Amino acid sequence: MICAMVAAGFALTILVFCPGYMTNDATFVYQYMKTWEFGDWQSPMMTVLWRLIDPIAPGSASMFLLTATLYWLSFAVLALTIARRAIWLGLLVPLLGLVPTAFVFLAMIWRDMLFAVVWLFAATISYAAAGQGARLRALVAAIALSLVGVGVLLRPNSIVAAPFLAIYVLFPERFSWKRAGVVFLPALAAGYVLIQVVYYGVLGAERQNPLHQIFVFDLGGITHFTGENQFPVEWNAMQTALLTTRCYNPDRWDSYWTLEPCRFVMQRLDDKSNAIFGTPRLSAAWARAVVAHPLAYLAHRATFMWTMLARPTLTLELYHLAEPGRTPLGQNPRFRTVLAVHDALKQTGLFRLGVWLILAAAVATFTWRARATPAGAFAVGVTASAVIYVMTYALVGVAADFRYGYWCVLATLAGGPAALLTRRERRASAAA
Repeated sequence: MICAMVAAGFALTILVFCPGYMTNDATFVYQYMKTWEFGDWQSPMMTVLWRLIDPIAPGSASMFLLTATLYWLSFAVLALTIARRAIWLGLLVPLLGLVPTAFVFLAMIWRDMLFAVVWLFAATISYAAAGQGARLRALVAAIALSLVGVGVLLRPNSIVAAPFLAIYVLFPERFSWKRAGVVFLPALAAGYVLIQVVYYGVLGAERQNPLHQIFVFDLGGITHFTGENQFPVEWNAMQTALLTTRCYNPDRWDSYWTLEPCRFVMQRLDDKSNAIFGTPRLSAAWARAVVAHPLAYLAHRATFMWTMLARPTLTLELYHLAEPGRTPLGQNPRFRTVLAVHDALKQTGLFRLGVWLILAAAVATFTWRARATPAGAFAVGVTASAVIYVMTYALVGVAADFRYGYWCVLATLAGGPAALLTRRERRASAAA
């Protein structure tokens, strides 16, 4: 029954979403794949993976099929593992794969979707292998740890959350915070080295200074909250007035980059004749502004996180859906039906990242006492890494899109049934 339910979910995904929607970010990655060029603004790892799978179904379809396959395989492995101890819970798991907040994003070709399903698959196969033979556990641990590394290469800011998931996949029978604390700094260093070696050593990726978008966003925020220019540039009176009033948008940094009336910021910072973006001048200005105005910096970062967690933000990027010939999804009546459901639910708590963050924290807290069991270790491992991952955006976030918390959604949906299983097992143990 579980296999039939998962197969039906996968078939529905193909029927409704195939060949997937090529987002703007994915378009850049696909162009890099075609020319075999690499830059660190988008993930070179996604470029490599796309090159490997593209012959299967050229274009968006190949990445869509990879994401959808890993998604439903993860739910299948989790369901079959839980069903060993509680059949009704096992039958519930495939239904969770159809929760709109998780399901509708399978249509989108974004590295955030790929990153989340890669980590979910790593965690579920580790859970399935817990308690099995030593050789099988070692093989699965090696595969799962490699997948955690792939996730880091897809989303470098996951480097802080990766040690907690890595500890779980290495020791899936018991989650130990002490062990996680001991290996955190070495694992963090290993993740940093992995990025440097793969991005710049093996692939020779062009350094495009993605960290500097954070500096621009923070300087704009501090300028807004102090009412004083913090950029290492002199602006005219009109530009200064815009920077302190209209330019700041806590939803995304694009207002300084691609949107009027404040595109002049990046145009000046990236001026080839005297570029500041990507140079020590910008990072030094950022450091001075943060030290001189810590409260303004905190106000800016708090405003951004409140926007990301509690306010309506971008969910599906469908800017070109209506363009003739752009994507078959525009003419797919089944996708239109799912899109209507999404639109109806978008204003509810289902599409507020803060709700999923609270749920993930609640699952981790609920199962804390059972962390020495395979089910408890799984629930704590995935939800703890998800909470930490989302909170990294408090420091490095430059856009508040819901997709950045997709790993938190999947971790909560996967950890919930495992948490319920620990409660059932405690009751059975007490009755015995």
